[in-house]
Amino acid sequence: MTTAEDPRFQRSAPAPGLPPHATNYGAVNGGSSTGGGSSGGASAGQGAFAAGASAYALPGQRSAQGRPALTVEPGGGSGAKGHDSEHRPLDLAGVGIGPANLSLAALADGVPGLRAACYEQRAGFAWHPGMLIEGATLQVPFLADLVTLADPASRWSFLNYLKARDRLFPFYFGERFHIERTEYDAYCRWVCEGLATAGPRAVGGPGKGRGGARGSAAAGPGLHFGHRVDAVRWHPGLRLFELDFTRTDTDAAKQGRSYARNLVLGVGTAPYVPEPLRALAASTGAGAPVVHSAGYLEHRERLLAAGHVTVVGSGQSGAEVFLDLLRNRPAGREGLHWITRSGAFAPMEYSKLGLEHFTPDYTRYFHGLRQSVRDELVPRQWQLHKAVDHGTLAAIHDELYHRTLGGGWPDAVITPGVAVRTAGRVGATRVELHLEQAEQDVRTRLVTDAVVLATGYRERPLDGVLASLEPWLVRDDAERLRIDEHYRLVTDPSVGGAVYVQNAERHTHGVGAPDLGLVAHRSAVILNSLTGEEHYRLPRRTAFTTFGLRPEGALAAGTPGVAEQADRRHEGFRPLRMS
Repeated sequence: MTTAEDPRFQRSAPAPGLPPHATNYGAVNGGSSTGGGSSGGASAGQGAFAAGASAYALPGQRSAQGRPALTVEPGGGSGAKGHDSEHRPLDLAGVGIGPANLSLAALADGVPGLRAACYEQRAGFAWHPGMLIEGATLQVPFLADLVTLADPASRWSFLNYLKARDRLFPFYFGERFHIERTEYDAYCRWVCEGLATAGPRAVGGPGKGRGGARGSAAAGPGLHFGHRVDAVRWHPGLRLFELDFTRTDTDAAKQGRSYARNLVLGVGTAPYVPEPLRALAASTGAGAPVVHSAGYLEHRERLLAAGHVTVVGSGQSGAEVFLDLLRNRPAGREGLHWITRSGAFAPMEYSKLGLEHFTPDYTRYFHGLRQSVRDELVPRQWQLHKAVDHGTLAAIHDELYHRTLGGGWPDAVITPGVAVRTAGRVGATRVELHLEQAEQDVRTRLVTDAVVLATGYRERPLDGVLASLEPWLVRDDAERLRIDEHYRLVTDPSVGGAVYVQNAERHTHGVGAPDLGLVAHRSAVILNSLTGEEHYRLPRRTAFTTFGLRPEGALAAGTPGVAEQADRRHEGFRPLRMS
């Protein structure tokens, strides 16, 4: 039997009345359970990311490089021993488990029968661990959790997390609209744990949250930590994506492979260091610490012990690092410099109408603009996403003012409009920064004992993981990936599956791409597009502002997340449809 003829890789026969390309979800997920959880697959009501999606390879199959693909034990199939339902290809495979793909997993839990899994190279969930500074809060309200703005009744909401922890009343009386980052991280970990242990639930039923009894058909986790995805390929014969990964959660690294009809890439962002500072940042050792703000907490004690610290960068991270250092250094001997090339330590645009740039309405408007217009627009909107929260700026001023009460001024210098031209180490314990103030046409040097680079983040490049798909990818004039309004990569029509991206679409969808407030909506759009059904009803209008003089994008004429893509390059894609 050839691989293409293997029944494990065949779509189940569609239910009566469905088109030939449709998938019978109950059969793909192992059918209904009969005689308890030991004799059949997960029931049709099983949540997607609790469906025990496994990592496997066909025995004897070889990779594109000719080496045998190693079989990896499944992540916990729900059928009886010997039942091969866990070896069916996934409907959706996710790469990366940050808030974006975790949101997708949580909302996919409400799509019965969808077979899905996510892979993450880290050992567990971690959201910006280096910046979980005590007291630092999110810049978005708690309603911007993983699910609420798409499904307020979801069992994975932040409010349900509080209820499960018996903290709902204290939260209510505390009147907290913006929660601390540490609590958001704890909430996301709770969702990860819950998805790993949640049992099946009937459609429309209340289900079981974390700590609830597991049903007899409960399956293993669909969130696979300690799995590094090395490559993805499109297999024209099978009409499936192949994912090669390495397990890093074992003493000896093991290689494996999964197959999926569709992919979603949520690999997040990486710390960015400007070119003049890269050589300095790369020179590690026992000398003066030079760290990116992403690793601030790891190096905090060394920074507090340094005689003089310089913070470079005026965004929210820079402000929080400067405030934390200021609060924890002795009065009169603060020894702090905070510099930025920006013309001011500017506040974030936080007016109610200004925030409507972070709505699906604006996202659709932005996506419908010409590429050249979009490219000019994003840099001009820096104050929407690169500035500092009003409260943080006020706290810095209050702390500085408090330190003048005894007479004199704090030993803290805050200077905007200053660029770092070059930088290098001086001896074993100091760093020298070469500065320039363009408005005064002045250049000088600053010698310091430690440097924190609060220089932001950039989208992680996808070229590596997508290298094998390059022949099928469509790029714009600047050689960036083209992405449609449903967050799908535009590919050659011969590719029958879809590749979705999360937080890699700022050039096509605007400044809201990394914003937590749009995470749930984007996940719902992807799931609606993937299945071809409106599992999540999305609002037609989300802003009082009317952007532009004409509707933009295919979604403007129909229900968001459900309208078919008009681009002919996607004619080969067929959504998975529910039986």
